[in-house]
Amino acid sequence: MKIVLASNNAGKLAELQTLLAPLNMTLVRQSELNIPEAAEPFKTFLENALAKARHAAQLSGMPALADDAGLCVDAFGGQPGVDTAYYATRFGYPKGDDTNVSALLEQMQGITNRRAAMVSTLVAVRSADDPEPLIAVGRVVVQITPERRGTNGFGFDPVMLLPEFGKTFAELPPEVKNAYSHRGRAAQAMLALMCERWLDSPAP
Repeated sequence: MKIVLASNNAGKLAELQTLLAPLNMTLVRQSELNIPEAAEPFKTFLENALAKARHAAQLSGMPALADDAGLCVDAFGGQPGVDTAYYATRFGYPKGDDTNVSALLEQMQGITNRRAAMVSTLVAVRSADDPEPLIAVGRVVVQITPERRGTNGFGFDPVMLLPEFGKTFAELPPEVKNAYSHRGRAAQAMLALMCERWLDSPAP
């Protein structure tokens, strides 16, 4: 089965392709089908993910999977949330993973409450008008480190410390990260939902 991934993020594609491999599904980035990015005007991960999934399904005529994820920092009242991808632009930086990390470390200077959550909301639809979208949420609580650590992963991985390992996601092997990350947890839940609702088979 081919599913359109409503994202142009190569990191997300690689992670989700690996996580959903047991279903023998092939994820196709929407850019490969010349599908433009959907508008994301909403304030919650769920609403934005649903909008992206329906948009990709509408323009491709295929099932679609969308992920809306972000960083929710306790000291910032849950921000940047759905605006995580553009976080650096608030402070005069260009958009990008590295600049996001730089901006976060600067804004966290002098703050002792380093607790945050990485949240991933996956939504899958069989068609643009699917009345029963599949919704899976993954959440992991982390501590924001004062400096970058590790070279694996992408996004905020170098400053997201997983307390049970004492390491950032960027210091963990990909298979360990995928097992414990917010996207990994959401993907495991989505895999089970797809097996139950779409394939009528038990999860592997």
